[in-house]
Amino acid sequence: MLVHVGCEFVQQALEPTHAIVQVEPRPDGVHHVVDASLDSATEATSSTYLDGYGNLCRRLTFPPGQSVMRFDAHVDVPPSPDPADPSAVEIAPDALPNEVLRYTLPSRFCPSDKLADAARQLFFTHPPGWGRVQSVVDWVHGSINFAYGSSGPMTDALDVFNTRQGVCRDFAHLGVAMVRALNIPARYAFGYLPDIDVPPNPIPMDFYAWMEVYLGGRWWTFDPRNGERRKGRVLIGRGLDALDVAMVSSYGQLQLDSMTVWAEESNGAP
Repeated sequence: MLVHVGCEFVQQALEPTHAIVQVEPRPDGVHHVVDASLDSATEATSSTYLDGYGNLCRRLTFPPGQSVMRFDAHVDVPPSPDPADPSAVEIAPDALPNEVLRYTLPSRFCPSDKLADAARQLFFTHPPGWGRVQSVVDWVHGSINFAYGSSGPMTDALDVFNTRQGVCRDFAHLGVAMVRALNIPARYAFGYLPDIDVPPNPIPMDFYAWMEVYLGGRWWTFDPRNGERRKGRVLIGRGLDALDVAMVSSYGQLQLDSMTVWAEESNGAP
């Protein structure tokens, strides 16, 4: 299945401002990038590297005044929804691979230690494994109200738990924190998600956040915001929380004038 994804940022800088941008698909996802392009100014003055999580990051310096950064791509994705295996089991902490252990620990936006009592009270009696994780996802999906403007850049999972509202990033943070509080590895993920085989969303397209959970020796996608398995995800980045996969991290003042995101099924060749 071919999807068309991309974004455009219009920003203002008072002086030359260096930044790290993450808007391009990860090179190791289940997707395959058929073609991709950047606006000529960004491509000519930037360079890329892979960070410690394997995310594709682009370094560039925005000039003074207004500038536009535009990324556009056609990506081949699996035609089926996110894989699932209700028989997947939890792995005891002493048997987890070394590289997975960090995803059991609290992080800046996922303070699982502060949510440990609530997580145990709500979910510890559920059968371990896939069913327990799904119960967390179902609870977050049903208990948190989606509301634009209800959270800010510093909102963490504890804030979301207390206020019971947020956006997709907040749903993902709370799900990750609750699962980690149960000693199950979980990580934050974000990317593009088109509306395929679901009712069209009247709200303008945005980047999308979800979570990945380690069960049965592999990582699985879970979506607390939508509460269902979806088609067409294009992964940009993953990490402990949103701090590791900020769309733009600037070394100086950079004002965002506008942001446009697109993600849709492509009906023909790119």
